[in-house]
Amino acid sequence: MLKPRSAKDFPVSSFSVDLGSGYVMCGVCERRCLLKEGEKGYCGNRVNVDGKIRVIGYGILSAIESRPIEIKPLFHFWPNSTALTFSNWGCNFHCPWCQNYHLSFQTPDIKWGKTYSPEKIVKMALRNGDEGLCASFNEPTTQLEYLIDVFKLAKKKGLYNTIVSNGYMTFNALEALYEAGLDGLNFDIKGCYETYNKFIGALDPMIVFRNAKRALDLGIHVEIVYLMVTKANDWDECLRWVLKRHVDILGESVPLHINRYYPAWKYYEPPTDVNKLIAAYNIAKEEYNIEYVYVGNIGDWRYETTYCPKCGKPLIIRAGYRVLEYHVTNDNKCPYCNAKINIVGKFIRNKMTILPF
Repeated sequence: MLKPRSAKDFPVSSFSVDLGSGYVMCGVCERRCLLKEGEKGYCGNRVNVDGKIRVIGYGILSAIESRPIEIKPLFHFWPNSTALTFSNWGCNFHCPWCQNYHLSFQTPDIKWGKTYSPEKIVKMALRNGDEGLCASFNEPTTQLEYLIDVFKLAKKKGLYNTIVSNGYMTFNALEALYEAGLDGLNFDIKGCYETYNKFIGALDPMIVFRNAKRALDLGIHVEIVYLMVTKANDWDECLRWVLKRHVDILGESVPLHINRYYPAWKYYEPPTDVNKLIAAYNIAKEEYNIEYVYVGNIGDWRYETTYCPKCGKPLIIRAGYRVLEYHVTNDNKCPYCNAKINIVGKFIRNKMTILPF
């Protein structure tokens, strides 16, 4: 007969600092939650038990499915491949427009929640024929210790590892993921300081750029998403603040996805004006010289296509999160002008459907 679990049945986090007097500071994200005995962190996945942080969300997953890498979106990483995508519960942000609020704003059921071993996840991916793994849907770093164990095992089996994140982790957490085998990531920049102050809890958007730069320096593939949210980050000054930091800190060759927002959870402003999205696309390309810019969630293949930054020819044509045409050479160059194209991994041919798990 199964017995209900308690917090003591879960592993101890190595990402913490004992401050004495029963207090422990979490070192996973830059919130750096200060926890007294019995207290949970902001994300709901860590609790102070006897002066140690227990990872009470370890292996308790909320979703598992095989998905195209393009849906993350990661357009320049293993094109046309699929990744076994999984999530747990909780988040260190509470964005009012979150589309996955039913996952992000719940805490793990430590008593009876089903757990998945790292071995189980890797076996699922291999059985599906997936090329890799992706932690997504909710904030991946809420399950940092689990990801480290999964990624290490996945690497041994020849799979790639990716995350889709808000980018608010500490350097120690990011470097631990890298050492475990993190290959690529997508960070979501929510907007400028006004956006973070008003909607995200007065957090610092520069930490996202700082971490993206550190990831690049480590050799991790990086792409950035800017979800343009009506009346939250869609005005010109906010856009330009993001674009300038993108270029100055990350460089012109890091892909930028400007995506359309739709109402969700507690935010009911109308969907982003498509004209604003197209204008932002043009500004990013023409005024800030960002080489790879995309507009997502509008269903227009022209804005999901990769164009050569030198000669302007279409090189990768996408629709429905799949690659329809691929004209990049095997050594990642434009076949028309020989310009180097920012692509990581192999193009996977003839993989047109999402695989069931």
